[in-house]
Amino acid sequence: MSKVAVLVTNDVEDIEFTSPKEALEAAGHKITVIEKEAGTELTGKHGTKIPVDKGIDEVNPEDFDALLIPGGFSPDQLRVDPRFVAFTKYFLAYNKPLFSICHGPQLFIQTGLVKGRTLTAYASIQPDLYYAGAVVENEPVVIDHALITSRVPDDLPAFNKAIVDALA
Repeated sequence: MSKVAVLVTNDVEDIEFTSPKEALEAAGHKITVIEKEAGTELTGKHGTKIPVDKGIDEVNPEDFDALLIPGGFSPDQLRVDPRFVAFTKYFLAYNKPLFSICHGPQLFIQTGLVKGRTLTAYASIQPDLYYAGAVVENEPVVIDHALITSRVPDDLPAFNKAIVDALA
């Protein structure tokens, strides 16, 4: 069983949170939802209520085996907070399993660690990643060592399989 951190805030793309979370839990992994403050409740773009397990100041990235960053408007909000950037940077710097879909890789740009990485994201984010030095592929799932990225909700079946397989 792996411990998987999920960095998320309001206006996350609901299915990009719920679908990978359910796939990981079904495979026996423990999910910890992390936002600014524990005990609060977030709301997805389409109304899904998401309870927050831990506040960002209560957690250490070293205590987790993997990180999931779903898309929607959530990553754009999180990337302006240096605490979430530092948490994400740890997983990129140490090549620990990092899973992200759609707008999620926006958070990577602030880490300064995308240069030379091969990944994908939502179409409007792909140029930003390219200009930050990433090798961008327009594929349903792109695997670069421990970094697994995907583009859109339609890619979720392939993304979920890849992230579950990565932790097997």
